[in-house]
Amino acid sequence: MDLIKLALNEHHHGQVLEVGLHAPKANILDAAMMAELRTVLAAERAPSKRKAIVLGGSGAHFSFGASVPEHQADQVGAMLPQFHALIDDLLSHPLPVLARVSGFCLGGGFELALACSLIFADDSARFAVPEIQLGVFPPVAAVLLPQLGASALASRLVLSGETVDAAELDRRGLLAARCATGELAGALDAWIVQHLLPRSAASLRIAHRAVRAPLLAHYRQHIGAAERLYLDELMATHDANEGIAAFLGKRAAVWTDA
Repeated sequence: MDLIKLALNEHHHGQVLEVGLHAPKANILDAAMMAELRTVLAAERAPSKRKAIVLGGSGAHFSFGASVPEHQADQVGAMLPQFHALIDDLLSHPLPVLARVSGFCLGGGFELALACSLIFADDSARFAVPEIQLGVFPPVAAVLLPQLGASALASRLVLSGETVDAAELDRRGLLAARCATGELAGALDAWIVQHLLPRSAASLRIAHRAVRAPLLAHYRQHIGAAERLYLDELMATHDANEGIAAFLGKRAAVWTDA
């Protein structure tokens, strides 16, 4: 498989596939990276000896999020449905996908992690959906966070754009495990060795489909409306376009409140 934006490595005699977002330092989720991720996920759907996929970021950070230039009015209509299809690929995937998060996990990067089966983070991790600072909002986080039992946190993060640490997500029950900075790779591997490798790959796939079905159904029921709200209403406003333009122009946004 010819990949530019991702780095693949197999572990434990092929039972675990490590997928690295490989465009440091920001690991931006642009259209090319999203297409490669969808290709890798599609190739892993068939039954095999594989028991888990580990998704992490190359370098110090998980991901700074989706490409801001691709949020511009002439590109967002193609970008947003592609990103939402990638999230569906993760939610519907038969293999457990484990997010390994260090450093910044922002915007679409945070949404990508939320769509994974489990999130493992170290104390360097920082999470945010800062889209509102650019005059837009994160549809996936708006749909998934409340369903994950974090309604109050969803409203807080989506409306403020503030950044929270791993301890905050851990308190909200959104992390499978949290460890000290620098210990995440070893801690996650030890968890996989103890809890996944002794299991049947076939049984894991079927059990995983069962436990993910309610979240997948919720996502498919609501993401279309959130996407239409974004593309049809939000992008028709002055301020959404101004926020993106201001960010790209490295200047303060001038809001008209319309």
